[in-house]
Amino acid sequence: MAFGTIDIFLEKETRPFRVVMDMLGCPMREAQRYIDKQRLFCENKIVSDKSIPIKGKISLVVFKPVTKGLKPTFQGKDFAVFDKPSGLLVHPKNRNTSYSLTDEVKYHFGNDANIVHRIDKETSGLVLAAKNRETEILFKDYFQKKYIKKGYLSIVKGKLQNELWIDEPISTNRDYSSVKIKVKIDKNGKKAQTFIKPIRFIPKLNATLVEAIPITGRQHQIRIHLFHVKHPIIGDPIYGTSYQVASDYLDGKLDTQERIAYTGADRLLLHAHWIEFKHDNRYKLYVKSFYEVEFGGKKIKEYL
Repeated sequence: MAFGTIDIFLEKETRPFRVVMDMLGCPMREAQRYIDKQRLFCENKIVSDKSIPIKGKISLVVFKPVTKGLKPTFQGKDFAVFDKPSGLLVHPKNRNTSYSLTDEVKYHFGNDANIVHRIDKETSGLVLAAKNRETEILFKDYFQKKYIKKGYLSIVKGKLQNELWIDEPISTNRDYSSVKIKVKIDKNGKKAQTFIKPIRFIPKLNATLVEAIPITGRQHQIRIHLFHVKHPIIGDPIYGTSYQVASDYLDGKLDTQERIAYTGADRLLLHAHWIEFKHDNRYKLYVKSFYEVEFGGKKIKEYL
């Protein structure tokens, strides 16, 4: 299990943050975070008031990482890059999530290690993690200032011959009753820009292998942008399908064969292919990863 509890019996009344600090040997700020996330219990009730001392049966919900053997593709002194398989969550969705990439990060590098950006569950490829909180803050600032560049590989429907610069704002979709999509193109949305470069047309599949470089980092940006220009990603069960197919997928009712029939593949054919950044004024890092899945009778990397 990814989550477990530490249980103690407290005879003397103690302030909640001090209880967590003593249980974990952590600073006050981290202890306060545990309480804010409702992970501290006294006599089986959530401790919500930090100012009232507690005693008796105390339980603290903690993350207990497990490993399935996934190791970093590359690592430096204070960061690591993992090659995430499709189907694996980056972060646990809730306390019932038994395994995510966060497990591997914390298993290898300790509780202070954390992932500094997200890719979708079905997107495979490179994910950057920091080994400590200082580097996590630094790398999140890198992303905010666009110092970190990323490139993706994708197989899209149809023949794409020319490079595309897609500059279409994106907003969260509030009308889930009519269209089962998370985001949509909206003139009042947030700025979103993606550069698309065709690599190779695959005639027998009527599909094109492309490189997608997101300039901004909106949720589902590449997926919605490619759908918008009428080249949806093969295997996408949400953008480019009917309401019913998207609904069945989100409700877990779409089986593998149905998904292949409706979308062309049993997974989203989007892969975080490379990541590039400068760090610590010592070197410029460029890490590359390839699709290892088979599509159209060949490994994706054979189309490169």
